[in-house]
Amino acid sequence: MRVTFVALGWEQLGVSLLAAIAKEKGHEVNLAFSVSLFHDRYNLSFPPFARLFDDTKDVLKKIEDQRPDVLAFSALTGTYQWMLGIAQEAKKIYPHVKVIFGGVHASAVPERVIHKPQVDFVCVGEGDVAFPMILNAIEKGGPMGEIIPNTRYKLPNGQIVRGPQTGFIQDLDALPGFDKTIWEDYIRVGDVYFTMASRGCPYRCTFCFNNFFANLPEEKKGKYVRQRSVDHMLNELHIAKKRYKLKIVDFEDDVFTVDKKWVKSFLDRYKKEIKVPFQCLTHPKYIDEDVAKWLADAGCVHVQMGIQTMDDEYKFQTVKRYEKSKDVEQAMALMQKYNLKAKVDHMFGLPGEPLEAQEKALTLYKKHTPYRIQTFWTNFLPGTEMVQQAKHMGLIEDKDIERLEEGLNFDFYRSSQRIDDPLKHKMFKRYEVLFKLIPIVPPFVRQKMRIDAFRKMPIPLCEWLTFSIDLLAGLLKCNPDHIGYAKHYLLHLYNAARKCLGLQPLSATRSKGEKNHTAEPPPPTHQENRLKSREVLSVIDLLSAKQNVKSPKLSTDDLGRFDSFDGAQSHPEQSRRGDIQKEKVNKTVSHAHDLV
Repeated sequence: MRVTFVALGWEQLGVSLLAAIAKEKGHEVNLAFSVSLFHDRYNLSFPPFARLFDDTKDVLKKIEDQRPDVLAFSALTGTYQWMLGIAQEAKKIYPHVKVIFGGVHASAVPERVIHKPQVDFVCVGEGDVAFPMILNAIEKGGPMGEIIPNTRYKLPNGQIVRGPQTGFIQDLDALPGFDKTIWEDYIRVGDVYFTMASRGCPYRCTFCFNNFFANLPEEKKGKYVRQRSVDHMLNELHIAKKRYKLKIVDFEDDVFTVDKKWVKSFLDRYKKEIKVPFQCLTHPKYIDEDVAKWLADAGCVHVQMGIQTMDDEYKFQTVKRYEKSKDVEQAMALMQKYNLKAKVDHMFGLPGEPLEAQEKALTLYKKHTPYRIQTFWTNFLPGTEMVQQAKHMGLIEDKDIERLEEGLNFDFYRSSQRIDDPLKHKMFKRYEVLFKLIPIVPPFVRQKMRIDAFRKMPIPLCEWLTFSIDLLAGLLKCNPDHIGYAKHYLLHLYNAARKCLGLQPLSATRSKGEKNHTAEPPPPTHQENRLKSREVLSVIDLLSAKQNVKSPKLSTDDLGRFDSFDGAQSHPEQSRRGDIQKEKVNKTVSHAHDLV
């Protein structure tokens, strides 16, 4: 059968794995991808630009050309409505195509999703077993009364069948590696290579999907936190290293360091066999002197750690995080000692959190200054305990929960509109600016910084500064997340220009060792670079004209050199020129924000 996955914004590891499983079963697998420039439902949301680059029609044309028997969607709350719309339009093109919805949102509200007329199957929880069984049933003409675990589906007479919710797969080595090839036309796979060495989290924070996801099975057998073997994980990375030019590996495990024995064994071999910089996520309770040293020795450059709030009592009672402030301080001190660049997560708008918690966090960040403070605004995810906590506090009502479950008015961690208290809203905005400044100002300035200096700052200025400081600091520090994201956007802006000229888009990833693989052409000549740059600049000029503002002065040479910002120039003069080019491109990006 022909199976088409539909995705938007960025790579989804769940889709990568299910694509590999489907291929193992002999199915033809394709991807219909929406770049969703300026509205990727996670980082950027600039509606005026998003309308200019809306590629929904391209996604539907791709589906039409691929003529799928099955359409598969992995939905987050923020992408759910868009995916429902694609499924509805696809059914008009191919009325007999079968539509499968899975992912976190579908797992939280499966009964609501299966009642949508454009949805035929819902996969609840992990789809490793259910997804190939669904494909097998469809290939045979549809389910004929057999029970498929971890699903909801419709029989020909419209009856909805609920399969039993079985336990999580325990042997992760029995699964294939992630299929990255389906993303190569759209994602620069090697710039930031995403993978996972484990599944599950030992904690149940009330705002996180793990809060309900871990409790989905009706039969309480096996572990929720499961680990791939060292051999299995390294085998994937060896294959990836042969196919792609890896710049950094990003382990997306909830807590990469959860199994200390495994970490030691893996990192000992990683630094000998893979030798690529990497970043990972940890937890204050799962990093000690040994782990910090092993990470540093193996080439770890960034460690992400959730702090969220520094009020211990509130954290324990409401968020259900059980580490104490001393644990956080100890973890931060260890990362500083071993030169591990800490990227910490800080949440604003947690329901019922006292305002004084921000001052406690400020004290921590001054004492143990992280490489980056990543700020997020609380959004209530369907199925999580925090939804009921907010309802009990009177912050939301049943009608709000209903809209939430429908994926309406949801902005994943970037919207502050849920905070009704105007005083708190203003203070949080000002603390956010302060937290963005802390990692980049000199130590003597940092120690003198107080929230009082920001009390009269207007909210629009706070928002502009937050965005600009984070963007410029990330690019100037050559943060791989920012650089990768910038290159991703420049490529697709360029492809948008090519489309306007009637040219085919370039593939995002060049693989190594496959002559016939659809990939980037050889490195362009200087004149081709100038043509590419002029096309991208024409897009910027077009946007400027539509907004009736003056576009920035940026030469084609400036933009053409952006692709060389890898933070590894060896010659001082080359490095100086690179800094000048970065500054010019940064001004352009800031200008794009001003246009909005």
